[in-house]
Amino acid sequence: MSDITVKEMVKKAKIGLDELKVEEVKEMLNSNDTNIIDLRDTSELIENGIIPGSMHTSRGHLEFFADPKCEYYKDFFDKNKNLVLYCHSGARSALASKTLKDMGYSKVMHIKGGFKEWMKKVGIIDDHI
Repeated sequence: MSDITVKEMVKKAKIGLDELKVEEVKEMLNSNDTNIIDLRDTSELIENGIIPGSMHTSRGHLEFFADPKCEYYKDFFDKNKNLVLYCHSGARSALASKTLKDMGYSKVMHIKGGFKEWMKKVGIIDDHI
């Protein structure tokens, strides 16, 4: 059995994954058929703000919040909606996207470059967490 690096895991997770440019996500901000989900830790949100309208779950809670049969399920994990995931740079969101696909979610995508890219090119945030 060979060891796999996190870099290799992220690369593998991106195979077949829809990666959205931040400009595309900006156009989706007020869409009723899309939920934008921030996977960063709470301290990152407090320090840096969030993309307006984002819902939050830290990466560590993803599986529990996304499982409709789990007591911790959050209804913004809606299999009928587009789920756009993001983190700081795009690695956690790529891994989380693969996890959601493994859990039966088909309308999963992530922001290429993550929140860092959002701030660089769009810069609109909500600082009220």
